[in-house]
Amino acid sequence: MFQELEMINTRPKPYEFYTANELWTNEHTSQQMLSFHLNEKIDVSSRNADFINRSVEWIDSKFNIGAGIKIADFGCGPGLYTTRLAKGGADVTGIDFSKSSIQYAQQVADKEGLAIQYENQNYLDFETDDRYHLILMIMCDFCALSPSQRKLMLRKFHTFLEPNGSVLLDVYSLISFKSHEETAIYEQNLLDGFWSPSKYYGFLNTFKYETEKVTLDKYTIVESDRTGTVYNWLQYFDTKDLEKEFKQCGFKIENFYSDVAGSPFDSKSTEYAVVAKRN
Repeated sequence: MFQELEMINTRPKPYEFYTANELWTNEHTSQQMLSFHLNEKIDVSSRNADFINRSVEWIDSKFNIGAGIKIADFGCGPGLYTTRLAKGGADVTGIDFSKSSIQYAQQVADKEGLAIQYENQNYLDFETDDRYHLILMIMCDFCALSPSQRKLMLRKFHTFLEPNGSVLLDVYSLISFKSHEETAIYEQNLLDGFWSPSKYYGFLNTFKYETEKVTLDKYTIVESDRTGTVYNWLQYFDTKDLEKEFKQCGFKIENFYSDVAGSPFDSKSTEYAVVAKRN
């Protein structure tokens, strides 16, 4: 028992483990995430409906969305952005790891008569011959990727974009990083049954990596017949470091905003958004 507790509380090296597969392809947890997406009043898997509506209005105006504009939404979830953008006349593709979310998004598209193309796969593996005018990665998905994964995605974005095409994504700021503290929590059925339909005991260890400006939420879930661990990494950025990553992959930052609804940039914000142009 002591050795097991030692393992649970061990701090891994930054990005030593990657468990997105377990989170997004597990039937139970993917359904839980879908329910969060569809709760219009909360900002968990997706932002609340009022914000999304404001965000889409700004995107429509900023990027002149309409017929002939091709958009790809990486991490599209149940289509909260893709559906709205397609209604504006754009040619939209959504990519997401969650089968539950993609199935829901497709059902909505079919019901609304929208010709949205959905791809159920890890967007790190996504390939296409299509070329887009705008690529989205919203809800700070970029922060969940390791440095090598972020470089891979930006290079893919560069390939997938039309000349002078744009990327819009949001990230967590260093202000947010400073507000986090290391913790260790133990609860029966941690997060109210999120991790399993069966009885379980959950451990949550939150670690901070000061040099890398990274946090880790390490979830260890103990059931009667198995024990599993999920690693949720998050990178936090200042504008200079983010600009450097984009520049290395052939992009020029056009502007920073406080969010993907186009609010003016505030250096004290816990999140911020960036619009980058393909060179």
